[in-house]
Amino acid sequence: MAGELVRATRGGDSLVPTDTPPPGDPAGVMPLAPGPPMALRPAYPIQTSRLLLRPLTSADTDDLLEYRSIPEVCRYVPFLPMDRAAVAQKLADAWARTEITDEGQGVVLGVEVAGTGRLVGDVNLFLHSRKHRCAEVGWVLSPQHSGRGYATEAAHAVLHLAFDEMKVHRVMARVDARNLPSVRLAQRLGMRQEAHLLQNEWFKGEWGDEFDFALLESEWVAQHREPAATP
Repeated sequence: MAGELVRATRGGDSLVPTDTPPPGDPAGVMPLAPGPPMALRPAYPIQTSRLLLRPLTSADTDDLLEYRSIPEVCRYVPFLPMDRAAVAQKLADAWARTEITDEGQGVVLGVEVAGTGRLVGDVNLFLHSRKHRCAEVGWVLSPQHSGRGYATEAAHAVLHLAFDEMKVHRVMARVDARNLPSVRLAQRLGMRQEAHLLQNEWFKGEWGDEFDFALLESEWVAQHREPAATP
């Protein structure tokens, strides 16, 4: 797979086709949902009020190790504590992608505090389906920098990429039910909890529950509509 999906939860990043041809369509040629062509080629860095989102480089290795090597950070996400060799492999492979041109691709972007050069986490966007215009967002933040709103600010910027630039119809986030900080973050982003899946995956030696959150393009537009002027 060309991109990596680092969820705010557990689970793999493989895509399994589930569509079946409808009656009268033996070839299985099903039309895409209406909308412009889907692609993401951002001009980096992406700047928010306090942060810069940009591709990861080898210069980020020490900062990445600082949080991605911590067992507690890895507890509810689909990777084990990483060493220098694992980080180097990701930087040369999955994390090297800087654009999305088709389904099954994703970008992982470093979250840098502007003016400091310090990496405090990473966020990602993964395109699941061109046909259904569906993407998924995820985040990982250094615990040394929690409580400052960085994760919310960075994830909100990724939603801008998904809805405003890629023109997706729906963005989802899949969160381990025990991962309360990520649950609260998804809620702060205005995402709805659509499901509570009971013991849906055997994850790191035990059955775990999953919360599925989602946000539609129409909901995103409504959230960002300017309020009417007061007469």
